[in-house]
This record gives sequence, C-alpha cells and structure tokens, in this order.
Amino acid sequence: MSIDTARVLAISGGIGGAKLALGLQRVLPPGDLAVLVNTGDDFRHLGLLVCPDLDTVTYTLAGVANTETGWGRRGETWNFIEELARLGGETWFRLGDRDLVVHVERTRRLAAGESLTAVTEDLRRRFRVPSTLLPMSDDAVSTTLDTEAGTLQFQDYFVRRRCEPLVRAVHYAGADVAAPSPAVLALLASAPLECVVVCPSNPYLSIGPILGVPGLRRALEACRAPIVVVSPVIGGRAVKGPTVKLMRELGVEVSPRSIARHYAGLVDGLVLDTVDAALAPTVGVPALVVPTLMQTLEDREQLARAALSFARTLAPSQRSRRARA
Repeated sequence: MSIDTARVLAISGGIGGAKLALGLQRVLPPGDLAVLVNTGDDFRHLGLLVCPDLDTVTYTLAGVANTETGWGRRGETWNFIEELARLGGETWFRLGDRDLVVHVERTRRLAAGESLTAVTEDLRRRFRVPSTLLPMSDDAVSTTLDTEAGTLQFQDYFVRRRCEPLVRAVHYAGADVAAPSPAVLALLASAPLECVVVCPSNPYLSIGPILGVPGLRRALEACRAPIVVVSPVIGGRAVKGPTVKLMRELGVEVSPRSIARHYAGLVDGLVLDTVDAALAPTVGVPALVVPTLMQTLEDREQLARAALSFARTLAPSQRSRRARA
C-alpha cells in the first residue's frame, strides 16, 4: 500500500477516536484512509514497549478488538498475567496473551534497529488492516501530568490511579525535539489529500501530544486540505474517559467552544452533537450539527459520512488563510 494514495487523514487517540476511524474506513474505498495515532501514552512495562493507542486503533480497524472492554483483543486469554500475579509481579496494567505477543515482537524489532513506523506498517499488513497506520513520531514522547499526587506518567495516572488525582498541568516530554514520521509529512503535503478529520479523542491527552511535536503542528497548519474536528464533548459530558474532569481541573469551560479554541489556527470546521446545537453560532468556525454519539456500527458510518461531506463544503479561501497565518 502506498501512502500517496490516501485521500483522508484521521487523527486519533484510542477508544473514542478508533470508533470514528472505523466508520471512516468502512465508508471509504480501501487505501483511501490513513490514521495518525498518538504515541504519547506509550511506555515501557515489564521490559516491553507498549503502544496502547496504536494497538487499539490496529485491533479496531482489523475487527479483532474486545468491544466489551474497549481495549485489548477479542477472545483473549490471561495465562501470562495470572502466572505473573502468582509470582508476585506487577499486574496493574493487564496484558492478555495475544496482546503480549504484539508487544514482544514490536520490542524485539525496535531493538534490532527498525523504526516504529516500519514496525507499525508491518503489523498493519499482518492484521490485514486496509488503512495506513502512522505513529506520530519514531521518537519517544511521554505525556506526564502534574497532579496533587505529584508528577505522574500517563499510564500511572490513567490506569493505576484511575484518573483520580486532581490535575494541574499536562506536559509532553520529548515532544519539542521529536521529529514527525517522514511518511506523515509526505502525506500532509500530498496533492491527493482531500481532508483531515480530528476524531473525538481527548484534546489534552490524545491529540495534544501530536500537536506538541512542532514539525507536525507546522505541517498541519500548512496543509491545504480542510481540517474538521469532531467534538468529544456532548452536552457538557464526555462519552468516555477523563476529558470533562480534566477540562474542569484545568479551568477550561466544558463546551464545544473550548474545543474550537483549543484547535485555534488549525480547525476549519467543528462537528458538534445535536444537544449542543444552540452553541453552534458561538464556536467561531463553520459548524455542523449532527448526532455524534457512536453506539452502533451504523452510528460510526453515519458520523464518518457527515464529517467527510462537511469537509467538502469548506471554502478554499478559508484554508488558504489558515495556511498563511
């Protein structure tokens, strides 16, 4: 598969973003979609490099994700983690047997000198995912949070402590010196690219690390394709995860208006849910009001079609003004 053929780029974190990415994959011809995935939550665990968002997107687009938990593999077994517990090992981050194989193989190949982009591409092919999958960088970036319990690495905050500590600030360690994957830069500059869709992922914990890579942000600012953002906030609440809790603790209004402000300089249009329809005139950019809660496969497809159609309505003059800003 050549990335030069991709017409749509989705930007995604884990579970919520993967839902819309699946909808986009299902409504687009094979090969037309590329997905740029957050790696700020990657971390070393039990000597292995674990890439939770990359794996969630891969499993979802391959049709092998565990839809009950929202993470991991369908039909998973737990022999490894159960034996680890018996021996007194760390089990706070649960790794299923099939999932573990991916982490072992990824770690082995990276140690042998392959890039994360190359390993991700090979895993995509072996899982028969028809869309291109791109980590945001081959360099290490680590999302950390200043909390009332001290500075925490993302997985410690998110999984071990269940998002309970109050958050004062979010940082992306290493992002300022990380280089975007050359494949991402090539795609953003390519003529066939028709639009960019920022999936409804946490803007601070999932999309923030991506935009924290200076070269990636500049490439998105210069991209001539329209960029639309699907709000992860619906009626003052988030469907899943700590988005609303985090916004409140950071002193940010829980509203689609804040989502539009967060992406100022990038966003050409905002997609928001029907319950927030009254706010559409106040977000400062063209807005599309449609149901955004994705409970079924049909919901994912309908939202994907709506976002793509909306992107095609955005005037070239808007995009050129953003590119010159």
